Formats: sequence, structure tokens, C-alpha cells
Amino acid sequence: MYFAALLARTEDGWEASDTELDDVETLSDLADLAREASPDEDTVLVLIEQEDAWFGVVRVDGEEDPRIYVSDAAAAARSSYGEILLTDELLGRDPDDGDVLDALDLDGTEDGESDEDDDDAEAGAGTAGATDVPHGPVGDALILDDLGVSEKELRLMSTDAVTEIAESLGASETLETVR
Repeated sequence: MYFAALLARTEDGWEASDTELDDVETLSDLADLAREASPDEDTVLVLIEQEDAWFGVVRVDGEEDPRIYVSDAAAAARSSYGEILLTDELLGRDPDDGDVLDALDLDGTEDGESDEDDDDAEAGAGTAGATDVPHGPVGDALILDDLGVSEKELRLMSTDAVTEIAESLGASETLETVR
């Protein structure tokens, strides 16, 4: 189970809205959703929490690139919503790695090898990407620093981080209206 909410900072304070991420497939989709919540290009936070296993914060300030913090990348990698946040850039990967080899059709049969050897190799191929995702936090730990949540405070948050963040921002009552 997950909970996701948008907190938009306005002249009158924070406004919260519950959000469904079912139609969100990429970080760009998520950023667009956040921008729609604030037509005045104010700061918008997307807070995502999944089963007390991990939480993520995406900050969108106008048309700037979104800033991201994920509390536990390994846990988030096992979630479809977490995968949206765990971009190659966030994980320090070169997005072009492997594209050249992936485009080639090297099934091994050219050298007289059997297809059975290939099946064994493909069975283990899907786990390679998961092993290079770090356990623990990734991203911009200073994402909320100017809003009153220090890097240390953010890293210490765990089970009910979304509520703790809202309390620190003075938006807990606003968030509770959509919870």
C-alpha cells in the first residue's frame, strides 16, 4: 500500500491534494502532475510513502528540473512507484551504458553454441540491475533544507515520514484533509 500527496506552497500557505499515481509512468509525468497543482509556478512537493518501507520526496520549483530524495533506494527499486524516482542520474549511472550491446542480436548461435546456453544466461540477466541499487538514501538530502527540514532530520525520518515532513512545514492539518 502506498500514500501519495501533493503539497503546493501558495501565498496563503500549503495546499494539499491526494494524488493517484496510476497514470504516472515517468519522472516527467510526475513533474507535470506537480506543476498542474500550482499554476503560479510555486514550490510543489510530491510526497510518496510505501508500506513504511521507504519514502520519497520530489520537489518541483516552476520549470526547473525536479529534485528527488529517496530514503531507501533498494526498497524503492522493488516498487513500481519507486522505480519512477530512481532515475539513472539519481543512481549515478550512465543512461547509455549497455545500449550498444542491447541493440545487437547476439544470441550465441553464430559460433555453434546452442540456444540452451542462452536461456541460462538470460535467466540471470534481470537481476544485474537490482544489485547496483544502493541500500539507504539517495538523492538530494538538502531538498527541504530551505523549508526548515535539515539533511540530518530528513535522513532520520522513517516510518511516518510524510506526516513528519508535513509537521515540519506547518502543513500537517492540511495534509490530514487528504489522508
